[in-house]
Amino acid sequence: MHKISRGNRDKLTQFIQITGASEKAAIQSLKANDWHVEAAIDYFYSLPQVKTADTKHLEELYNKYKDPYLDMILVDGITLLCNDIQVDPQDIVMLVLSWHMKAATMCEFSKQEFIGGLQSLGIDSLDKFRERISFMRSELKDEQKFREIYNFAFGWAKEKGQKSLALDTAIGMWQLLFAEKQWPLVDHWCQFLQARHNKAISRDTWSQLLEFARTVDPVLSNYDAEGAWPYLIDEFVDYLNENDVIQKR
Repeated sequence: MHKISRGNRDKLTQFIQITGASEKAAIQSLKANDWHVEAAIDYFYSLPQVKTADTKHLEELYNKYKDPYLDMILVDGITLLCNDIQVDPQDIVMLVLSWHMKAATMCEFSKQEFIGGLQSLGIDSLDKFRERISFMRSELKDEQKFREIYNFAFGWAKEKGQKSLALDTAIGMWQLLFAEKQWPLVDHWCQFLQARHNKAISRDTWSQLLEFARTVDPVLSNYDAEGAWPYLIDEFVDYLNENDVIQKR
């Protein structure tokens, strides 16, 4: 019997609820990471034995959701999948799942993307799928993973063959992503784009906005007008000042 403090027992319970691991495997992962739950979860999912999902079961899952005419999972199949795993199709966890699958396009999974992504997550059944959802949600709290998911979202959400992201799609994605990251200026940014820009968004603007949201405080006290921000972000700062949005301290 392992002697575990009450605080660590709570962490052990949380770890097992998220991963579905045995108590022994959970304790090993937590001890290896000084009882830091998020680091232990990452460690647990990096272990090779966790990734040995049953290929036959994965094929069955893929065939359940794939389009009857094309060898892909399309909107109807994704809607059915979401219903089975009890997740809203608009939930950000579907973006995290698509990131794991390295999906090229929104609302589409190729067979390789679907099976490869589920193998990497150690999923080969709907029960395991449901168990992994809380883990995928927790990944958004990791600064590096959030950045990777954010940058992935640009290519995933844009129309095939286009270099830029349609404005309406970009705004929808920003509202989804920054609901997680809690950037106080996101609504003002979206209003500014609709009022002043009304054009597609470049990859440079997309990636630089996350840097702006991370490094410039919401009252712009550390904003450097001489910094190398895209012109659109500089115009946004002018817009905020013109409209007295920023309450100077």
